[in-house]
Amino acid sequence: MANTKWTDHWRIWAGVFVAITLFTMAYVLLSNRRAIPTVQIVRAARTGLSDFITCNGKIEPVDAHIFRAQFETFVTGSFAKEGRPVRRGETILTLDAKQIRADLAQARVQLLAAQDNLRNARAGGPPDEKAQLAGDLKRAQVDVERLQQRQEALEKLLAAHASTQDEVSQNAAALARARALLDVLQKKQNDFTDRASLDEKSGSLRAQEAEEEVHLLENKLRSATVTSDVDGTLYSFPLREGDFVRVGDVLAEIADLRKVRLRAFVDESDLGLLKQDQDVKITWDAIPDRQWNGKTQQIPRQVLTRGTRSVGEVLCSVNNDKLELLPNVNVDVQILAQESHNGLVVPRGTVRTEQGAHYVYVLDGDRLRRREVSLGIANSTSYEVVSGLNEGELVAVSSNADLRDGSQVRLSELK
Repeated sequence: MANTKWTDHWRIWAGVFVAITLFTMAYVLLSNRRAIPTVQIVRAARTGLSDFITCNGKIEPVDAHIFRAQFETFVTGSFAKEGRPVRRGETILTLDAKQIRADLAQARVQLLAAQDNLRNARAGGPPDEKAQLAGDLKRAQVDVERLQQRQEALEKLLAAHASTQDEVSQNAAALARARALLDVLQKKQNDFTDRASLDEKSGSLRAQEAEEEVHLLENKLRSATVTSDVDGTLYSFPLREGDFVRVGDVLAEIADLRKVRLRAFVDESDLGLLKQDQDVKITWDAIPDRQWNGKTQQIPRQVLTRGTRSVGEVLCSVNNDKLELLPNVNVDVQILAQESHNGLVVPRGTVRTEQGAHYVYVLDGDRLRRREVSLGIANSTSYEVVSGLNEGELVAVSSNADLRDGSQVRLSELK
């Protein structure tokens, strides 16, 4: 009976030992299995790779004809509609110009007076004053010469006792008065000549100012009738009859909308990728199923602040033959910065960087081998591998596992 109990205890303990042993072995096996990381594997393949600069932009006409108000007034006539084509010479708008006509008439009168004064100044002064002064001067000279000759004759007669001292004295006094008058008239003539010279300078300035005022008012009067000077589209026409306009207000904007360009706003960090004649793709939310193509034409030479961004403004050509893109609309832009047509490409997640060097983990059996690679162009999702990797080789995608050269791995999937 005692032997039976001992045998039963031994069997129980033996079962416990076996169970512990099996549990330990299973735990070790499971632990070892969990220690082998599972990684995603991709195959290096040749394909095209493009790197685009993504930004926004605005459409603008190449040769816009913008008409602005040159004086404050009211719109008296509106003869066109926004968005419609117009022909050269077609009247679009008229403005009230009654005050301008009155000002112009007065300015023309002032111009004639200024021109008349200038002619007089260039001729030596007003003709009547000039003639009067010349006559007075001539008479004074004749009087002096006559009295001088008489004085000489009287003095000879006095010496011959043929005249009296009183006659000589009276003639001498008359001669002195004549000479004094001649001096006054000669000084007056000099002053008249100097004044005429000054009047010529000031008169020339006044005539020029009056002429400019007339031209200015004539231009304003012509601007009161807004006439298209090109064949094109009236793409901006904000006014109607009776509206009040101030100086500088836009009256109308006309352009040939087949000739538009794109002003793209490229972030400062992307400016180094820009070159002339790069392909440009343009999309507009208003026509989501359309794409327009163009080329970069003018690379920016300065950086400007636009809102919270520092950007360069890139001018690009646009093909707008169907007249779908309108001036001043905001568009989305992609500029082709770099392109590879048959490069060896891997996802960005396969490439690691350490101390400036790039490397990947290549699958060798069930283990990974670290290999340094040289990279070419890149975009937001992929790298071009120039050297260090062969087409068809399998590389590991980055994961949370601590991968090392020689790490044993299990594959989760192959892409």
